[in-house]
Amino acid sequence: MRIVAGRLGGRRFQAPPGTDTRPTSDRVREALFSALGPLDGEVVLDLFAGSGGLSLEALSRGAQHAVLVERDARAAAVIQANLESLGLGADEARVRRRDALKALRDAREAGETYDLVFLDPPYRLAAGLGPELAQALLPVLAPGARVVGESDRRTPLDLPGLGTTFERRYGDTLLRIHTP
Repeated sequence: MRIVAGRLGGRRFQAPPGTDTRPTSDRVREALFSALGPLDGEVVLDLFAGSGGLSLEALSRGAQHAVLVERDARAAAVIQANLESLGLGADEARVRRRDALKALRDAREAGETYDLVFLDPPYRLAAGLGPELAQALLPVLAPGARVVGESDRRTPLDLPGLGTTFERRYGDTLLRIHTP
């Protein structure tokens, strides 16, 4: 895997071993970040972070800080190793080993807000998680925030209460950008 563009463009990063993590392809990441445009100074929340690829790309393209949430210990360790190998310290990115919904509750209780949120849950769980994720997200979204959902086109991640401003299919992958 590699970072597509920005200050870290071309640098490689690792994906967790096995089939439990499905990293977003370079092609899909490139299309997504073209649609998002400039990220200067944005604060990112990456739920179901996997390899951390979406946050790494966002940081490379100007995001100020990223919180990467991953429940799986092996994947969280790979994310931390990726951050270290790219020279990204705690001032730029932090890994939280938590369940996504618990992490959202913690963020709400801490008064944290985010400008950009990535949601890339396991495809088999996406359809069932949508309503609960949408409700838990609203209190942590900064004004003008955007939420990126990635799912299988056959079982989309629907986020009731959030508007859809962008939708594209890339093979079996469905990308949507939502706003509150």
